[in-house]
Amino acid sequence: MEDHALERVPDEERKNWLAISWNTTGLVTSIAILFFGALVCFVAGVKIALLAGITSFVVGSGIGWAIAAVAYETGCSNTLITRQHGLGVRGSALASVIFGFLIIGFLAIENALLYKGCLFFFGLNDNWHNKLIIYGGLTTVWIFLTAFGFNLVARFSSIMIIAFLIVMVYMLWIVVGQSGKSASDSLVFASQLPPDTLASMGILSDTDKYIFSLNILLGPACAIALNTADFGRYGKSVADVGAAASIGVFFQSILVALLGGVLMFAGSAAMVDHYVAVEGMTQLQAHQEVLKNSDSIAATFIVFGGVIGFVLMMVAQAKAQVLNTYSSSLCVANLADALFKWRPGRIYFVVIANVIALLMLYGQILELVEAWIKLAGVLLSSLASVIIADYYIVAPRLRRRHGAHSELIDVNWAGILSIGFAVYCAHYLLRPYQPIEVFTSIAVTIVCYTVLRLTMSSRSTTRSHKAA
Repeated sequence: MEDHALERVPDEERKNWLAISWNTTGLVTSIAILFFGALVCFVAGVKIALLAGITSFVVGSGIGWAIAAVAYETGCSNTLITRQHGLGVRGSALASVIFGFLIIGFLAIENALLYKGCLFFFGLNDNWHNKLIIYGGLTTVWIFLTAFGFNLVARFSSIMIIAFLIVMVYMLWIVVGQSGKSASDSLVFASQLPPDTLASMGILSDTDKYIFSLNILLGPACAIALNTADFGRYGKSVADVGAAASIGVFFQSILVALLGGVLMFAGSAAMVDHYVAVEGMTQLQAHQEVLKNSDSIAATFIVFGGVIGFVLMMVAQAKAQVLNTYSSSLCVANLADALFKWRPGRIYFVVIANVIALLMLYGQILELVEAWIKLAGVLLSSLASVIIADYYIVAPRLRRRHGAHSELIDVNWAGILSIGFAVYCAHYLLRPYQPIEVFTSIAVTIVCYTVLRLTMSSRSTTRSHKAA
């Protein structure tokens, strides 16, 4: 059950690329990623969305391969890695806050999607009785399946991915077949939003469509690249870990995104009719509802697929929730140890992560999570860039300067300040001039961290020599 949450994974427990890929792929074959795909395809059209997807794949895969070497060498989860590379022991709490709030937030959001899907399918009312039964049952399953560590999580994910792909092919056949559209029309379509709607979003050209799509897709791509360490710490080689990262980002940025676009395009007319007839919406409200949130993806599965569609929804989300719970437990374990030196055991943190996810469903916290997700690409790319800059640039120079073994520091202020400055530059200061925020955050973080860390280290060495 402990699963080496706060230590290096032993060499004898390492796995090949396939065992790791079940997990990186399982995270992104979900309703949320299908919805992101539908959104960018409807806004930009398939051709531009695919171009953005390919760019996202290149960037996310590149970060994933860079993190792969660190994960393989250290054998640690992504937040634990920052103790050695980028943030320091107590400073790694910042990584847990950034990554943990995002990953537990996804756990909460996707719990809500499953809950609403169950209400929709069974025709239930939204009340406390049903909330206790459905949320309680789902949470119990996530805890049980995650508690026993990597091997059970990987086995469960492999079964669910195969089931997901089989049922997804069936659903596409049903939806496209009933839509009256040809397969070629469903695969290649232009923007589905009117010019005035696009203009209200600040989208006036094909370049704007590409930038919008890329900013949407890069957030999850950076999350997968960084999350690779949680599973890649089990890799037998750098190539095994890097391959798993690339496969996960490919599914997220290209394959699942395209499937989401095709599914919603082919099913949109029928879904509009459903919202008008059953929900009593106007035509305009129904059109807006289709792309309003990811609930529409779950509703499409159920309207077209009935029982099989409901099963697909459960299959897609169940494996993602188990994987979210697994990464969340590692993240919370690092946070508790870094700040309070509290190590009760990983199973405690599996439970705590799920309790936090349930608490996020109420009040205004879930709205904060959704706003946080919009910053995901900037925050996670900056966090990953600190690790990469330290591992490849700073650490080798410090080893030459101070010797083969350098002690861990408590708080690496160079890393913390670099992340804060990069997020400010990418999301606020330079956004009007360079709208692809992840590119700015990567460049600013690497330059800023390298300069600050080496400068601080030089001053520290100088003071030590004077004191001697």
